[in-house]
Amino acid sequence: MSFIEEVKQRARKQIKTIVLPEAEDIRILEATEQVLKEKYANIVLVGNREKIEEKAKENKINIMGAQIVDPATSSQFDEYVNLLVDLRKHKGMTIEKAQELVKDPVYYGMLMVKDEKTQADGLVSGAIHSTSDTLRPALQILKTAPDTKLVSAFFVMVVPDCEYGEKGTFIFADSGLNENPDAESLSEIAISSSKSFRQLVEKEPKVAMLSYSTYGSAKSELTEKVIEATNLVRKKEATILVDGELQLDSAIVPEVAEFKAPNSPLKGKANVLIFPNLDTGNIGYKLVQRLAKAEAYGPLCQGIGKPVNDLSRGCSSKDVAGVIAITAVQAQ
Repeated sequence: MSFIEEVKQRARKQIKTIVLPEAEDIRILEATEQVLKEKYANIVLVGNREKIEEKAKENKINIMGAQIVDPATSSQFDEYVNLLVDLRKHKGMTIEKAQELVKDPVYYGMLMVKDEKTQADGLVSGAIHSTSDTLRPALQILKTAPDTKLVSAFFVMVVPDCEYGEKGTFIFADSGLNENPDAESLSEIAISSSKSFRQLVEKEPKVAMLSYSTYGSAKSELTEKVIEATNLVRKKEATILVDGELQLDSAIVPEVAEFKAPNSPLKGKANVLIFPNLDTGNIGYKLVQRLAKAEAYGPLCQGIGKPVNDLSRGCSSKDVAGVIAITAVQAQ
């Protein structure tokens, strides 16, 4: 069974409700049909009801069973305006500004997730919104999780016919959010990614802190940052199996690790790859996705108060359906 089919199976054991605020996009509607057909989450579509139903009808997409919420006509509108004012009054939020924001499906969706009465468990956005337009309201409304110092983003990469990682499954981080993390931030990304791997893949995370150098084969500010970050992970979370600085081949190829890093506890079997900056992380995941024809789920978020996941604007409906399944499992 594939990684994503296993995730869907887990999602079915405790059905969660996922909010989709980009409901006028055909990929979102197609994903909704798939999710409802496969019965692994409840779906709330946020937007103009007439436009949503018309788009579904035009494209012969069956969204029967999804809840549709139109912020402009919602009975919760005034309540959510007041909630947003209360959450952001220390930042100067006014009733007038809140009224404009709550009309935005992304803000309205985040408020649904915040509101315990709605029983909405998570949100997926990003098919037509930028990462900042998804994460800004998430951080304003849902805040960071209590045990997290930094919000970061990762991809679950599933490489077909691959002997490396966890039978071809990896987490790549940070591949979507933090541009140039310092050693402290890099250590937090590694710790969060370790937890995400254990939660989603249900296997032991083996974390490699990547660099262009292995064990001092080169020396610069860049390599020193990765070494410092590795030491911080070990200091903060002694139970995490982590090593660095490592070149990619030293991290995932046992034969290379035996030669370049014979004392590495990872032994060339890393499944969580921590990139030194967003350039390398983003380029790395796209290379693997396109050249190795890997499935790329994300950018998924870690460290927000409730599950919120971003989508690549180049995503397919299949990608969206997969991220919904992952979000549902995170909500469990």
